[in-house]
Amino acid sequence: MTMQRREFLQAAAAAAGLGVLAGCATTAGGARGKVVVVGGGYGGATAAKYLRMWSGGSVEVTLIEPRESFVSCPMSNLVIGGSKTIADVTTPYDALASRWGVNLVRDTATGVDVDRRVVTTAGGRSFSYDRLVLSPGIEFMFGTIPSYRADAARAVEIAPHAWQAGPQTVLLRRQLEAMPDGGVYALSIPLAPYRCPPGPYERACQVAWYFKRQKPRSKVLILDANADVTSKKGLFTKAWNEEYKGIVEYRPNHALADVDLATRTLKFEFGDDVRANVINVVPPQRAGAIARTAGVVTANDRWCEVDFLTFESIRGKGVHVLGDSTQSASGMPKSGHMANNHAKVAAAAILNALAGKPANPAPVLTNNCYSFITDKEVVHVVSVHQYDAAKKSILPVPGSGGLSPAMSELEGRFAFAWAQNIWADALM
Repeated sequence: MTMQRREFLQAAAAAAGLGVLAGCATTAGGARGKVVVVGGGYGGATAAKYLRMWSGGSVEVTLIEPRESFVSCPMSNLVIGGSKTIADVTTPYDALASRWGVNLVRDTATGVDVDRRVVTTAGGRSFSYDRLVLSPGIEFMFGTIPSYRADAARAVEIAPHAWQAGPQTVLLRRQLEAMPDGGVYALSIPLAPYRCPPGPYERACQVAWYFKRQKPRSKVLILDANADVTSKKGLFTKAWNEEYKGIVEYRPNHALADVDLATRTLKFEFGDDVRANVINVVPPQRAGAIARTAGVVTANDRWCEVDFLTFESIRGKGVHVLGDSTQSASGMPKSGHMANNHAKVAAAAILNALAGKPANPAPVLTNNCYSFITDKEVVHVVSVHQYDAAKKSILPVPGSGGLSPAMSELEGRFAFAWAQNIWADALM
């Protein structure tokens, strides 16, 4: 891939729509009905907005989300590194209601009756639907870690995951600030699949960036359950060996067995125990709890299989599942950008279904993932994915992807532009 083509792809992704490349806005008029969307992340917020926008307001959309504002996981590692604040990655949901007419319900969905097509909430309310969109993100499999199984609330205060941006992000940052120079930060990474494959390695870079400037005798220890770096390996290892030489140490094949919370000691299936000043444990993950309640968790008791033409569950009729909760197609990452694209494919399919028309037979999706090596220098990976009718899946288009040759401030500018554009695309 030439630099010219690479820059074109990045600029297009950052500034020209962030959407699927074909067919999403081809929905004709005539759609009527009620859609309930559960979860206001990259998938759910985008779906709610586009259902209203593409239907011209003729479809009633209710978004059930307990938080008052959207807090972005992408870019939140900069908060941990200290170059941004949590306010910098927070966007209110208000425009979805005031501009697009989405009915915002600040509550937690707790029940789904697929036969009666009703969603119930913790606040005791019920919402009927013609189509349901579930975009609940992830929940953590705390039961796989004995000390967390005993008291998960206490465990995440001592060893925060910060894998759902918000209070945990701020907590981890404060722990790093309180750590003495010469201390050790240990990051435990679960076996893939997990939300945002390059996210842990970016986080290690951000902590190392902070240490290099403020606590130069401190160490970053990456303890990865996987056999190797799962994303952008060459770019990350180059950064650790050059930009953060002597600060970052990477250890593969370190599957976490337990945590001694009293002594902040990580224990592994194989390998020596590791004691650190700050322990950042990212547990294994699965589809958000409401997906299990709805009965649409079908793969390995963890993820939701879908028809990739519509993102309708293979088990729950009229239930569409987006984002990290899905059983990903081959080569499809669990990323915010991909969830945004899932939402547009699903929104178009839902509107066509409500109008009695078929779904687009050949959706095309894009993915763009930026990773901050320093506060300004960034690397990326980009890909294009197209529906394959023979395999009934969405697969990477051969030769369409791209990877940075090296970190640069130019890519950093693209990354900040991408964030502003995708937040606006989903929420404004």
